[in-house]
Amino acid sequence: MKIRLAIILLLLLGSFGAGYAQLRQADHSDRYRSLIPEDKQNRLKNIDFIANMQYAFRNDFQDGNYLASQFKMEQFRLEIKGWVTDRVFFRFRHRYTSPFEPQTMDKIIKGVDLGFVTVKLNDKWSLTAGKQCADWGGIEFDMNPAYIYEYSDIIEMADNFLSGVQLTYAHSDKNSFGLQILNSRTQSFEEIYGDDIIIGGDVKQSKAPLAGVVTWRGNFGNFTTLYSYSVFTEAEGYYKNYFAMGNQLALKNLKLSYDFKISFEDLDRTGIVSQTIPRDQYNYTLTNTMYCSHWIQAEWKFKPKWQLALVGFSDGANWMGDEDPSKTTNNIRKAYGYIPTIEYFPWDDIDLKFFAGYVGRIYKYSDYAKDKTGVADYQTGRVMFGLISALKFL
Repeated sequence: MKIRLAIILLLLLGSFGAGYAQLRQADHSDRYRSLIPEDKQNRLKNIDFIANMQYAFRNDFQDGNYLASQFKMEQFRLEIKGWVTDRVFFRFRHRYTSPFEPQTMDKIIKGVDLGFVTVKLNDKWSLTAGKQCADWGGIEFDMNPAYIYEYSDIIEMADNFLSGVQLTYAHSDKNSFGLQILNSRTQSFEEIYGDDIIIGGDVKQSKAPLAGVVTWRGNFGNFTTLYSYSVFTEAEGYYKNYFAMGNQLALKNLKLSYDFKISFEDLDRTGIVSQTIPRDQYNYTLTNTMYCSHWIQAEWKFKPKWQLALVGFSDGANWMGDEDPSKTTNNIRKAYGYIPTIEYFPWDDIDLKFFAGYVGRIYKYSDYAKDKTGVADYQTGRVMFGLISALKFL
């Protein structure tokens, strides 16, 4: 009896499956709506999907000693951007090589570089709201991050993507001006400066931890500029003032760029001095620091598909405070970087290049820093082979 029932059940299931299979085979695509409705497909003409990536086989050295070799995804940032209408633009970029934890201040994960909407108010004015680049100024930071092999200290240590609003005025094809009001950070005050500064120090959190950035972009034909001034409220009565001056000369096959950046910090926001001098010895956090950076880049396209590039930069970390009466100098550390590369562009219609290069870093500490903390000078090196692309796949 049980066997007979099992046979009947199998026959019923088989007939149902066959009928279902025939039904699916008989269906045609016109019975299903497209994933993107036809009346909206025309908008894709103004939408770009871009995979910004830097992938390399790297070989690391320190003080001339070989450390390790490995393949590494140095950068991967997926980007979607475009015009929804003639007046509304959006841009979203997610860095997959960055932490995924939501940040305390703006509640968006650290890995999201950009998530904003721009409204074109008229031919000259536009308004942007959301998470965006802090418009620091300087050629180095304005470049696509996937093209950067190593950042200078100020950019490397900064919160470069912040939530806020921006008003932009395009005076002409030669000059445009921007004003941003941003959160001064993505993390809480305690996460950056530590609980001890609240519990035992005389520094009080600001009720409005905001930043203001003013930017000028100039275009004079072959010569362009990108200058900015930024002021950050770090705490009540404590500020960070940052100046960046970027200059670029573009000739037929040669491009030369130079940035000068300087940051005056009432609290040590960049943090290099605090990492070197233990902050708990001096009033809970180090105050009155100054960072200065010179950055140059030369790019020579000596053949249609081949380019030689050289980046060099020097960074100074200075402690101007007088908390330590035994301090003999304001200089704490000087760092230098040099990056020679050769790059090959196989296709004219695809933004992709292969590269081979070297990233060299030299770190030199003052005698005061060495005596105080026991730090020592050192050098690092990285031999790298890989590819870089801002690959537009739609």
